[in-house]
Amino acid sequence: QVQLVESGGGLVQPGGSLRLSCTASGSILSINSMGWYRQAPGKQRDMVARMWGGNTINYADSVKGRFTISRDNAKNTVSLQMNSLKPEDTAVYYCSLFQRGDTYWGQGTQVTVSS
Repeated sequence: QVQLVESGGGLVQPGGSLRLSCTASGSILSINSMGWYRQAPGKQRDMVARMWGGNTINYADSVKGRFTISRDNAKNTVSLQMNSLKPEDTAVYYCSLFQRGDTYWGQGTQVTVSS
């Protein structure tokens, strides 16, 4: 089993910044990708940013230029720097890890963007 623990969510004003972090532990064998998804109330869970081996990165169009994903392979961590936050970024953010055909999820961390 793989465990993912997220941190860094909270309340921020529009235009502000937050940094989310996630640490993976347990049966880490061969990580294919790590990334972040988010789910707003009443909506489906959507990909925000995902980083594959070889440093290939995918971003949702809505966050390009504002969010930056990074990984520390030695520490099995993934981070998401979120700048210029907007109210529509409000959601529960989930860390994900894809490994050998299985996807693992963190417990989620709330990000609220509001004045």
